[in-house]
Parts: sequence; C-alpha cells; structure tokens
Amino acid sequence: MARCFDSVVVGGGLVGLAIARGLTREGLRVAVCDEGDRALRASRGNFGLVWVQGKGADSPAYARLTARSAQCWPAFAERLRGESGIDPALAQPGGFDPCLRPDELDAKAALMARLQAHTPEFRYDVLDARAVRRHFPDIAPDIAGAIHSPRDGHVNPLKTLYALCAAFQARGGVYLPRHRVTDIAPGNAAFTLTTAAGALECARLVLAAGLGNAPLAPLVGLRAPVTPVRGQLMITERLPPFLPYPTPMIRQTDEGAVQIGESREPAAGFDDGTLPGVLAGMARRAIRLFPRLRQARIVRAWGALRVMTPDGLPLYEESRRHPGAFIASCHSGVTLAAAHCEIVAPWIAGTADPGFMENFHAQRRALQTPAD
Repeated sequence: MARCFDSVVVGGGLVGLAIARGLTREGLRVAVCDEGDRALRASRGNFGLVWVQGKGADSPAYARLTARSAQCWPAFAERLRGESGIDPALAQPGGFDPCLRPDELDAKAALMARLQAHTPEFRYDVLDARAVRRHFPDIAPDIAGAIHSPRDGHVNPLKTLYALCAAFQARGGVYLPRHRVTDIAPGNAAFTLTTAAGALECARLVLAAGLGNAPLAPLVGLRAPVTPVRGQLMITERLPPFLPYPTPMIRQTDEGAVQIGESREPAAGFDDGTLPGVLAGMARRAIRLFPRLRQARIVRAWGALRVMTPDGLPLYEESRRHPGAFIASCHSGVTLAAAHCEIVAPWIAGTADPGFMENFHAQRRALQTPAD
C-alpha cells in the first residue's frame, strides 16, 4: 500500500531539501526521496559561494532571483541554525573576483555594467591593484585589479546540506534515503511514485533530482534539457586566516582550509573523476594569485558533476499536461537555497507567485531545438 503525502520532492541535495523545507513551512506534509550516496550529487561539487556578481547579466529575471536570494540569506541562515542546531557558517563580507591581466579586468567590468543596466540595485566596484592589495595583502604583486560586489559571500556547503536536512525533519518532513524513483504514474488527483523501497502517492510532485530529472520529467509532461559539466576541486590543510573575502576560485573555509576549484569540463560526460593535469593547472593559478599557497599541502581532491542547461539558467516549471508536477533544476544550489525555500516553495504550494517564474520554463527560446 502506497504511503501518502501532500508533496513528494525527488532529490535530497541542496535544491530538493531547500524546497522541501519551504513546503513544510507552508503547512504541507512532505517527503523527500533520496537515492543515496551513490547518486551523482551536484552538491558534492558546490563551492559554497553565495554569489551575485555576474549572475544574470543577460537575464533580468535570473539577476532578480539571485539578488533576492542573497538578501534573504542572513535570515534564512539564522532560521536554519534555530531549527537544526547546525550553523551553515554564512559570511557575506562582499566578494572579489581578482584579475591578473588588464584585458580580463576590462571584460569583467563590461559584464558587470550589463548586469547593472537592467538591475539598478546591483552594486559593484572596479578596483585597481593598490585597492585590491589593501584587502588582500598576500595577493600577487602584479595583480591587475578586481571586481568587488558587497552582497557576495560564502557558506560551508556540507554544513548547509546537513542543516537543511535536519531543519526539514524538525518541521515534520519525512526523509527517505535509498528511495530512488524509477517510475511515476500520474492520476486524476495524485501521482504514484515507484521507488526502490515501495510506492508513494502525493498531490504535488517536485522533481529536484539534478541530472536525474532528465529521464523523470517526460513521465509528467515536462522537459529537463540538462547535461553534466564536471568540476574538479581541491582543499588544503588548515591554515591561519589570510583570505578575509571569497573569490570565485579560491576561498578560505570557516575551518581554515583553502578550497580551490575552477574547472568546467562539459566533455567529461558522466565521469566524475579527477585529472592530474587539470588539478595542476588549478594549483598553478592559485599559487599565481596567492604565492603563499605554494607551501600549503593538498589533503583532498575530488570531482563532481554540475547540472547545466544550454543557456545556464535554472528550470522552474509546472506541467501543463499534469498540473501539480513541477521541475526545479539549477547549478547554483547554495546561492539560490534561500530563494528555493522562501520564493520557489510558496510558488509550488500555490500560496504566492513571484511574477517571473515563466522566464525559467523549458519552453524558452534558448532551450528549443529544431524538432520543437
């Protein structure tokens, strides 16, 4: 006999758990189906940034969603601490994107100007080398400059994932590990899910399974044009504090280790391994920016598969053929976690409409193929 819930979220990563926690705040009885640790989790590859600068330079809706999520993060983090007893270690001191060459700095400044043109509340500064060194005394002496944005920050992504899972369960949510969904049967008023550990029924279904959305979405009349992009990461031993601000490729965690990660490898397919050549290139750039890292020991390196759409924007959509079935997919699980809980979940529950979700449907022009 199937277990019944108001809503089932398929996917127990950062996206799925943030939405699930938000749905419990709407008063729904919610279950999360999680495949288990063998799943190709995008959450493994999250760098931990709450990052506004550069997001949505060509998409006002995405820029707006990202900015609102960053604004929501302080209160969101406080609620997570209160509900879970786990501190996600949020720090929003502003973020810096350092550039070694003047042409690199000019290109990024032009990107920021495009973003500000349609998002006037976005703030950024283009800093010269002297200004950058005031913030980073240990940075390379020949740095060209940096882009600074005051709303950027970072968290501990593993603690954030744990906090979301604990907060979800503290609010009455049911977490179901080893429940890989293999089939979905839409009915008149409910969806029946076949899982490895039994059947489930729900009135509202949320597909938040990352790359696993691709085979599940057509079962409920949706599309998930997502592909894997491998990212490789490294982390050093714990070091005395020297990086007071996060950057897109190097950040010092709340525990003192330095995390390094910048690779984007769309040709890797579903291989989430590591390559010595890629890791060596990342290490060289890190040392080039911060020479003191030459003495740091790398204690771990790993790869993970990020979830990407052809235009890089998220997918949020309700099925027209089977109302009550939704898809949620993005590659910014940390940045958008607050928005997933505070904005996307109420939209899914039908209690609030932010007014711009149609911009993230799979029917948008950039995701169409000639066959469509």
